[in-house]
Amino acid sequence: MKKSFLIAALCAVAIGASAQKWTGTWATAMEYTGKGDMPKMSLANTSVRQIVRPSISGIDNTFRMELGNEFGSGDVEIKAVYVAPAKDSCDINVKEAVYLTFGGKRNVVIPAKGKVVSDVCKKGIKPYTNLSITVCYGAKVPENATSHRGSRTTSYIAQGEVKPNKPFKTVEKVVHWYNISKIEVKSEPSAIAVLGNSITDGRGTTTDKQNRWTDIMSQSLADMQKPYGVLNLGIGGNCVLWGGISEPAMIRFDRDILGQQNVSKLIIFEGINDIGCSNGKYDEIVAKLIDGYKVLIDKAHKAGMKVYGGTITPFKGNGWYSYFHEAMRQTVNEWIRTSGSFDGVIDFDQLVRNPEHPDCLKKEFSDDWLHLNPAGYKAMGEYAAGIVKD
Repeated sequence: MKKSFLIAALCAVAIGASAQKWTGTWATAMEYTGKGDMPKMSLANTSVRQIVRPSISGIDNTFRMELGNEFGSGDVEIKAVYVAPAKDSCDINVKEAVYLTFGGKRNVVIPAKGKVVSDVCKKGIKPYTNLSITVCYGAKVPENATSHRGSRTTSYIAQGEVKPNKPFKTVEKVVHWYNISKIEVKSEPSAIAVLGNSITDGRGTTTDKQNRWTDIMSQSLADMQKPYGVLNLGIGGNCVLWGGISEPAMIRFDRDILGQQNVSKLIIFEGINDIGCSNGKYDEIVAKLIDGYKVLIDKAHKAGMKVYGGTITPFKGNGWYSYFHEAMRQTVNEWIRTSGSFDGVIDFDQLVRNPEHPDCLKKEFSDDWLHLNPAGYKAMGEYAAGIVKD
C-alpha cells in the first residue's frame, strides 16, 4: 500500500514538472531603429530604465530575460541589467531590485545580429503590475539600436551606471524600448501571441497606462480564471506582405511568433496597412493578402497553435479611405469570417463599427477614424477574451 502511494506521488510530481514550460509573460517585436527613434544622446555609458507589464507569474518564482540586437550593425556592451517593481516615474522599489546574470556574470555583450538570454533569476514576477528593467550600457553600442518604437511607456535615461540604491537622475525621456525583447517564466498556462500593426501596438492608448486591447484581454482572462501569457507582437505601420514600417509579417513571423515558447493560440489581426498602401493594385493585394494569411496559418498549425483571425476594422473618415479600399476590406473580412481557414474569428469589425454607417468606427471609440481610443480598446480586449478563453 505504501509502495503504491509512493509511486503515485512520484508520478504526480513528474507530470507536474513536465507541465511546467518556459512561457512568455511579456514580449515585444524587435525593429531596426532609425535616427528619429534614437535618443538625442548616445546610449553609450548610460542607464536606461524601461517599464513593462508581465501577464502571468511563474510556478517556481523564477524568470529569464532575452535581450536582442538583431538589427544592430555592431556589438552592444552591457555592464549590468537589474529589475525591480516600478513605482511612480523612474522610481523603483529598491529593496526588491535584483541583478540578472549571463553565464554567471553581470556584464554581457550582445553580438551584432544576435541575442542573449539571462541565467534563470530567482525572483518572482508579479502579473498586472509594472516591472522596471534598468539596462546599464558600456562604451560600445551601435549607432542604430535594436528597439521597439511603440512602447507606449516612458523610458528614462541617466548618465553612467546607476546602481539600484542610487538616485536616478533622468537627463532624457523617450517612448521606446531598447534591446529588451522578452521575459519568460516556468508556467502551466500557455501563451497567446498576437500578430498585428499599430492598433495592436497601441496607437491611441494613454502613455504609461497600459491600456492596449491586449492588456485588457490579459486582465479579463485573469478575471475569468483563464490566465494566459499574452504576447503583443504588434508593430505600428506594419504590413503583412511588403512595404509599411519594419519587416512585414511574412518575414518576421518565424522570429516573432514561432520564436516564442509554449504558445497555444495565435491571433492574426493585420492587413489594414496592406489595403491602405495598395496603390491601385486592389484585386492583386486582396488575393496575395489572403494567400499570405494561409501561409501564416499553416505555419502556426504545424507548430501546434490554434489560430484566430481578427476582422479588419473600418476607417472611413481617415485619409486612407476610398470606395475601393473599403471594397478590399469587405472582401478580406468576408474571407476571414467564412473560409474556415481560421480556428476561430474575432469579429472586431462588427464590434466597433457604427451600425448606421458600417464603414465608420463608432464615434466614441476613435479620435482619428483609424485607430481606437482607450474606450475602443477596452471593448476590444474584453470581447477578445471571451472568444479565446477556452
